[in-house]
Formats: sequence, structure tokens, C-alpha cells
Amino acid sequence: MQLRSRMKLQQGQVWKQGERYIRIVHLERLSVEYKDMTDLEAKTGKHLQATKKEFCRLIKGAELLPS
Repeated sequence: MQLRSRMKLQQGQVWKQGERYIRIVHLERLSVEYKDMTDLEAKTGKHLQATKKEFCRLIKGAELLPS
């Protein structure tokens, strides 16, 4: 029997997926507002919104960076 670990989404988390960074800006019960950036230092990027389900699919395979 294989156990699945569940990652708890939290506001302020930064995920790295390839050359892009995804930071959770605002977290609600069913939706996630996030910022999609290519440069973590510059902090410039596009603000986007998705359902939690869509967001989890988006970050599948991404690496959670330490805070």
C-alpha cells in the first residue's frame, strides 16, 4: 500500500517549475491568486487566478522552494 503525501498550500509559498517561479499571493477556500514570474529577484510578473484544482495541476512536478 502506497501512501500519498499531501502538501498544504499556504500564502507566500514559491514554487519553481523549469525557468519560472509561481508565488501564492492570496489563498481562499476554492481559489488561488498567484504571480507567475521568470525572475524571482525582480518580483515582476503576471497576476493570475485559478481554482485550487487547476493550481494543483499547474504545480504538478514543481519544486517548493524553502521560505
